[in-house]
Amino acid sequence: MNLDDPVENLRFVGKETARQLKKLGIKTIEDLLFHFPFRYLDLSRIKKVGDLRIGEEVTVVGEVRRIQKIVSRRGLKIVKVQIFDGTGYLSGIWFNQEYMEGVFKAGMEVALSGLVTLKFGELQIENPFYDVIRQNSGETVHTGRIIPIHPSTAKISTARLRRLISEALKNVSLPEVLPSSVRKEFNLPERQKSINEIHFPTSFDKLKEVRDRFIFEELFLLQMALALVKKKQAKIVKGYKYVVGGPLLKNFLKNLPFEFTEDQKKVLREIKEDLLSPAPMNRLLQGEVGSGKTLVAATAIVIAADSQLQAALMAPTEVLAEQHYRNFKKLYERLPIKIALLTSNTSKKEREEIIKNLKKGEITLLIGTHALIQEDVKFKKLSLVVIDEQHRFGVGQRIKLKEKGFTPDVLIMTATPIPRTLALTFYGDLDISTMKTLPLGRDITSHIKTIVCDKEHRKAAYLKIREEVKKGHQAYIICPLIEESDKLEAKAVMEEANRLKTEVFPDLKVGILHGKLKPKEKEEIMKAFRQRELDVLISTTVIEVGIDVPNATVMLIENADRFGLSQLHQLRGRIGRGAHRSYCILFADPTTEEGKARIKAIKENKDGFSLAEADLKIRG
Repeated sequence: MNLDDPVENLRFVGKETARQLKKLGIKTIEDLLFHFPFRYLDLSRIKKVGDLRIGEEVTVVGEVRRIQKIVSRRGLKIVKVQIFDGTGYLSGIWFNQEYMEGVFKAGMEVALSGLVTLKFGELQIENPFYDVIRQNSGETVHTGRIIPIHPSTAKISTARLRRLISEALKNVSLPEVLPSSVRKEFNLPERQKSINEIHFPTSFDKLKEVRDRFIFEELFLLQMALALVKKKQAKIVKGYKYVVGGPLLKNFLKNLPFEFTEDQKKVLREIKEDLLSPAPMNRLLQGEVGSGKTLVAATAIVIAADSQLQAALMAPTEVLAEQHYRNFKKLYERLPIKIALLTSNTSKKEREEIIKNLKKGEITLLIGTHALIQEDVKFKKLSLVVIDEQHRFGVGQRIKLKEKGFTPDVLIMTATPIPRTLALTFYGDLDISTMKTLPLGRDITSHIKTIVCDKEHRKAAYLKIREEVKKGHQAYIICPLIEESDKLEAKAVMEEANRLKTEVFPDLKVGILHGKLKPKEKEEIMKAFRQRELDVLISTTVIEVGIDVPNATVMLIENADRFGLSQLHQLRGRIGRGAHRSYCILFADPTTEEGKARIKAIKENKDGFSLAEADLKIRG
């Protein structure tokens, strides 16, 4: 049997099982073997029913003895599953989840985890976390005292997956992919032994060894692939030549009202070298929020204009694309560089005009969203592609934009700092430029005070917003997106916004922004906020990337512990963009150690790079 054989070739796998496995992303034997457990039950740490105490969090393993469906007087439907572990009985209770009755069968060995309570004279756990260990007491799929728990579905239990993986391991041997010299240098176990150990571990020490081996293998293969891509890219010859130091560039630099920072100068030298090189540029520019990445990209685009070539800038949202359009118009106001904006908001007539002029080469810079990659958008001489906040785009979208030119130079920008180790690992095919210093007068450390508080200080936070509005400034209030649903997001924001509008700030002008609004509505709200027609903007993370309103001095973030560190840093970067002292107020009540560590990190770390390193440490 081979690794790329379909999973149906295994014993115990029929059409229906194969269909269920497909839902887990398992189509081949290899997929099945690399469907690793996400956690492990340590039977040596399992509590016996006879030793349980009321109010403690425990995991108990026992055999299912009784399954009951009960309807209470109030019509509540209850499923009760009683297990026995040799020392006593424990019941798992589920409310209004009738399907749970079909999950369990008498004779199964299961683990129940949760808070122990005593009700009606018996020990119970309400809505416990459960794992089916064996389908019936006759099975012996696991050995030893460590039980692997694989990601499963309602119709394929983790116990069933263990049996299928056990069957696959009997029939297939894994080829070694790491050179013996590398394995020896890093003291890594063999691949075949590792795959057996990760699914059916004999000890936690050995389990750590093999997990490390597979992590190393994944990163090693990724590095090899990226090195090959980079080698291949170096052999490509681009289709255009640049003039560096032409009249437009001289004029542009002469009229800049400020000096470049040392970091900007360094990055511009790197970009100029790339443009003059015969191979196309593939550069990632990561810079602190407000470090002046846009100005660097603008300078590179002027070089393309001096060379009679075209450039494209793709942004992830219409709001950001429109902001770039305004900024570039201002930067190029004294230069004969024609700029156009293309989004789904562009009228049909305007769009036709842009496409016509683009083909003729009359438009030097086209700014837009993914509207740029539509088939009828054709350039005459596209030589430079700039992609903003690249992590918001899929690989396919980036490739489509590159294909609009003949092997163009590519500059990718991100304000989400990536720790050096991760950058080298995941962007090994790109050259990396980093900008840490901020332009004069943009020191985030002295500009923004980060305050963490609980819900008891809500009145004081609202008072701070009022104080800032009284001074003529503006505020953001950010609501987290609790579930990946536009409708729920819109509803949650609208409910909170209406409460704030009517109960808290009835005398202030309040605007609302969320992902469900039409692009035109979003832009109108942002325009009103920019022009100071609104005092407070209540928003989801729609405003996270690149929005620039220097007059905004307060940001209040609800449930801050639900956000990632880089997201919190991006949000915080929307204030302190003017000359005024700014305040980022985080409402947080983290219950996990990781959540507490994240909130502590955002409070203590002001720059994104040290924050990214802290994030890496917290995630382990």
